[in-house]
Amino acid sequence: MDLQDQLKNLFPDHVQKDDVSEEKETKDDGIWLQDNPIICKYEKRKGKPITILEGYTGADEDFKKLAKELKQKLSVGGSFKNDTIIIQGDYRDKIMQILKDKGFNVKRVGG
Repeated sequence: MDLQDQLKNLFPDHVQKDDVSEEKETKDDGIWLQDNPIICKYEKRKGKPITILEGYTGADEDFKKLAKELKQKLSVGGSFKNDTIIIQGDYRDKIMQILKDKGFNVKRVGG
C-alpha cells in the first residue's frame, strides 16, 4: 500500500485536484513571463541609433539571458545596464517579433 492509498483511506471524502500553480508561465528556456509590457524604444546616442528594452520585472538573470539571446539572433552588439537592454542599431520590429513569439507583451514607444 503506497502513500496515496493510505491518504485515501484516511480521507475518503477528499477530492484530489490537479496541481495548478498560480505563478506565471515560464517558457522552455526558463524565462519568466510578465503581465506588463516590455517597453521597446529607439534613441540616437552620439549620432548612432540604438534600441532600448526596459520594464522587465523578473529576475536580472533572466533579463541577461534574454539580452544575450537577442544579440545572438540579430548578430549585433549590445549591453545590459541598469535593468535595460541596449541593442546597437534600429531593430525594433525584429526584436518585438522575437519577444512576441516568446510570449511577451511588447509596447513600441517613439516613432
